[in-house]
Amino acid sequence: MPKTTLYITTLAAVLVSAVLLAAVPAGASAPPVGPLPPGQVTTVSAKRGTFVAVALPAQTSSGLVWRLARGNPAIVREVAERSIGPTVVIVFKAVARGKATVSYGLTKGESKKADKSVTYKVTIS
Repeated sequence: MPKTTLYITTLAAVLVSAVLLAAVPAGASAPPVGPLPPGQVTTVSAKRGTFVAVALPAQTSSGLVWRLARGNPAIVREVAERSIGPTVVIVFKAVARGKATVSYGLTKGESKKADKSVTYKVTIS
């Protein structure tokens, strides 16, 4: 095999490996959110294929963050999350018919203890 062809083949293999490694999701680094305190529960209905948005109050100066505590990606799958003013908006796509509970816990950084919770009971038809 000519030296140039060997070089190109090796370079291609290295580039493909780098792309594949970058595409592999990292393992979960934060511990799961523990038991949730009682909190607001909202019921939502939507049709399969549509989007469902939930709004959480932003915690800008307290060091507290909203973390997904419970979800069901087989029914609703998160597709976007944005901070809009004093609100964090999370958008889910309704991917299958059924019922899902999506719960968020307000935690100090990545701790397990939730100070507050918000739950959305979602029914997809």
